[in-house]
Amino acid sequence: MEEKHKRDIIDTDLYEELDEQEMLDILEEERNQTNDQQTNEEEYKQKRRFPRWAFWLIALVLSLNVIAILPKTFSIPAIDFLMTSAKLSTNSTIDNYQAAVVVVQSGESKGTGFSISSDGLIITNQHVIDNGKKVSVAFPELGLYQAEIVAEDAALDLAILDVKDTNLPHLTIAKQATFEQGESIYFIGNPLRFNGIANEGEIIGYTTLKSRDEEVIMLQAPVYRGNSGSPVINKEGKVIGVIYATMNHKSHGEVGLAIPIEYYEDVKNKK
Repeated sequence: MEEKHKRDIIDTDLYEELDEQEMLDILEEERNQTNDQQTNEEEYKQKRRFPRWAFWLIALVLSLNVIAILPKTFSIPAIDFLMTSAKLSTNSTIDNYQAAVVVVQSGESKGTGFSISSDGLIITNQHVIDNGKKVSVAFPELGLYQAEIVAEDAALDLAILDVKDTNLPHLTIAKQATFEQGESIYFIGNPLRFNGIANEGEIIGYTTLKSRDEEVIMLQAPVYRGNSGSPVINKEGKVIGVIYATMNHKSHGEVGLAIPIEYYEDVKNKK
């Protein structure tokens, strides 16, 4: 087993490095999108005859125009995951999941996190907030918060943040990551400078790595930079893992790696 994984290439650097101006631009765009959504909410309700998928189609066309201009930045697989996300986001259940997935920024890094309680607890990767003196969390519909790091574990690569608010959207976490090989999952994150991208994949199974004592979950899924901290959600709507890396696997090719959710309890006990 060890000999096999000597040839596997693990990329834990799934957060995005941004300069200060890029970070401010992203946050400003998020605020503008939130304000536009609130302003136009009533107008959308009055135009129910114009189907929701048409709005997503228009957004997708605009995205494709940008992609055509910047071919070196966006690849054909990126177009595929945008199309999948547009389709999934027409599902009200996925909408509810997306509301609880946040942008996490610390210093010059950008990653993903997700709310697990109505009073402000957030799970993300430790490498996203590593050495961060100031951590910001942005909810898609509620705006920007300053977060406190309440617990972290570098070996497990998990961190718990607290934004100290109430009535926040949140996801339900499973007590343990139980699954069957080939089981379908959803995951939501902020890859390639996009925010709130929903996608789907399949569970390959557990694997062991030389760099970790604990087993991790392998995913056949389109994981990109920015997906660090993304929740892996099963068909029952429970989080069973936290994406933290990708790996070039000898047998399966490029795969996503997720930390089983039960290790959250180990980190929580360090509070």
